[in-house]
Amino acid sequence: MSKELVIINCTLLTSPYSDLLPGHYVSIRNGSIHEVGEMKPDHDHAQQELIDARGNLVMPGLINGHNHCGMTLFRGMADDLHLDSWLYQHIFPAEAAHVDPEMVYWCTKLAAAEMILSGTTTVADCYLFSDQAAGALSESGMRGIAAHGVIDLPTPSVPDPGKNIESAAFFLDNWLNRSSRITPAIFAHAPYTCSPQTLRKAKREADRRSLRFFIHLAESSSEHEKIIDPQGETPVQHLLNLGLLDPATTIAHAVWLDDDDLTILEKSGTKVITCPQSNLKLASGIAPVQRMLDHSICVGIGTDGCASNNSLDLFREMDMLAKIQKTVNGSPTAMSARDVLACATVSGAAALGVANSGTITPGANADLLIINTRSAHLSPLYNQDLLVYAASGSDVDTVIIEGRIVMQDRQIRTFDLEEVCREVSKRKLSL
Repeated sequence: MSKELVIINCTLLTSPYSDLLPGHYVSIRNGSIHEVGEMKPDHDHAQQELIDARGNLVMPGLINGHNHCGMTLFRGMADDLHLDSWLYQHIFPAEAAHVDPEMVYWCTKLAAAEMILSGTTTVADCYLFSDQAAGALSESGMRGIAAHGVIDLPTPSVPDPGKNIESAAFFLDNWLNRSSRITPAIFAHAPYTCSPQTLRKAKREADRRSLRFFIHLAESSSEHEKIIDPQGETPVQHLLNLGLLDPATTIAHAVWLDDDDLTILEKSGTKVITCPQSNLKLASGIAPVQRMLDHSICVGIGTDGCASNNSLDLFREMDMLAKIQKTVNGSPTAMSARDVLACATVSGAAALGVANSGTITPGANADLLIINTRSAHLSPLYNQDLLVYAASGSDVDTVIIEGRIVMQDRQIRTFDLEEVCREVSKRKLSL
């Protein structure tokens, strides 16, 4: 019989809005949180595998709500460009020339390494060759939503755009109920690269299997002018009129929203993932996240692909989100650190449709982190606000996903990181 895993002597943060609880333990059984409580001198640990946190912080794992993991190969390749130039003159041509199944597998594994090392336990990955991406995430030990890309353009994974829905449906069926950690989904690239017919068909395939539908939306100020078959609608109104907005749809970016758009998203139950650093780097704008929260819209946070960020460290993302929202709202009380932490944990889980994640409570998924709080920049630790304003991914000491130790003492235990770096380096582009 396998031993129960128990983290002892920890300072516990059970959820973004709870108090810090020193002198606690967390027990894990069958991939879920079994019990939390105060340490007891006479506790019997004979049948338990122990991790002594030595007073360090145990918190829920972070959830990256929007990423293109395979794009690690393009990190730093095309910086300081406008979105249209970056996408059409650099990224799309690079993908056409260099993306293949092996590239996606190894580059997704490299992204998984970066995310694990910086405390991400769950990711929504939206890219090409999704079978290889899902396999890489599964082998890494991460929890993931692997979304198959759909676009009305030839791609390396689907050269004939007329077969994009057929290819997506095959992927969904291949991964449906195949893994407890990997869930398939559909990612329609954008309303300016997908026709209304394609969007409806893609959403229908996701709905038939009760899976999530992802799409880039309202990322740039000119997007409404580029939408295929527009009728004078905003991007949000366009999707509403196509019948695509509901609680099973998650939109990424949502930068350019008017008051009517916010009301539509609220009433439809559509989820949002904000990607603050990517939006800033591409000068796309600043999403009205505080206003979304005021409208009770569920918001998660994502890094976007590291070709447009260039980091997959969600601690950096949280700090940026809090500060830019305070600036655009003209108030230091806007977008509190705990609201931001919720976007990266429990709200992020809800935005992806991941059940029982984002908290450390009995019955929840055992996806958690041990943070080294003995460093100078995290001392003294009064509360969790410091996680947003001072912590970084390098402060993560241990990562546990579904009850399995994936990283300990900053060493990844599920795969050979040096091998992954070698394989990705072989594919480095000549610029």
